[in-house]
Amino acid sequence: MAHPYHHAISSVKKWGGEPEDYLEVHSWFDESKSFMADFRHRAMRHHAEGIFMAEKIFGTVISNSDGRKVPVRFIGEQHVKEDLGWIPSVQDWLRNIEPEKWMGKIGVKPEEMLKDSA
Repeated sequence: MAHPYHHAISSVKKWGGEPEDYLEVHSWFDESKSFMADFRHRAMRHHAEGIFMAEKIFGTVISNSDGRKVPVRFIGEQHVKEDLGWIPSVQDWLRNIEPEKWMGKIGVKPEEMLKDSA
């Protein structure tokens, strides 16, 4: 799917209502496109934990304009499956990161900071 609106139309086909009923949830999943404009943006929210985060943000269910209560988790699962074909874990996304030296750096110890100021 290319746009949150298209996901919202898909939600309407599954649960009724209007696209606007679902647009906020689907837009949240794709909000990371604002700082990573390729498929890698999906690593931020397109996973099992992202689906549970959406539920914390939007609540357990939304009521669509037909009065039907739809679990936010179902909406998130639909979004991720439409984009990826399955629901990965955070570990699935992170296991392919190539470690770089800066990633493992430990900050300066407080006592070393005091030595520098003396």
